[in-house]
Amino acid sequence: MEISFFEEFPTEENLDKIKFVDFPTKLYLGANSLQEFNNIKVNNKNVKEKVYWPILKKKEGYWLSPFTERKALKKTIQELNSSLVPVMWDAELPTHQNPQLYLTQLMNFLKNRKDIREFIATRDNIYTAEYFPSSLLAESFFKFVGVSFIAGKHKPIKMIYSSMHDFGEFIIKQEIKKAKALFGDKLCIGLGTLTHGILG
Repeated sequence: MEISFFEEFPTEENLDKIKFVDFPTKLYLGANSLQEFNNIKVNNKNVKEKVYWPILKKKEGYWLSPFTERKALKKTIQELNSSLVPVMWDAELPTHQNPQLYLTQLMNFLKNRKDIREFIATRDNIYTAEYFPSSLLAESFFKFVGVSFIAGKHKPIKMIYSSMHDFGEFIIKQEIKKAKALFGDKLCIGLGTLTHGILG
């Protein structure tokens, strides 16, 4: 088992906490560009891998979905295709960041979804942060709207955030069993948050 950490705001102060980690780990770092990501310094030999977590402006959708502003989505995919750096694709809908995108990007939905699916299916060393499959209907919906993926070499991270939602132990175990049946050893689980994220 490997325990990894996400840092949505990799400031010097926030990254200072990594000094307390005394076991091999992976660090997912939020950044607005590949250049910004490459400039982030992590001073801990136990961090075996740094993973680029592309984050957009709120007006562009912040996270990545078929409702992301098309220009920003294309730019992100182009940037990622120019590098072999490990990537975490944060596949979430813009409901909290900019719900207007549901209207303004509706005409781009099919093109965006196609581009995202092709990228996920062909990219090596990619992790996808995804909503957890609370039901067959929900999982089908998430696949349809391009925020959950089956095909590809990706490793899904199902966001079962016990610190943000009171799911209870039974539901969490059931969700992990469902996801494990779907993805096998590729599966990663997001269990909770240690501090405030973009949602407060």
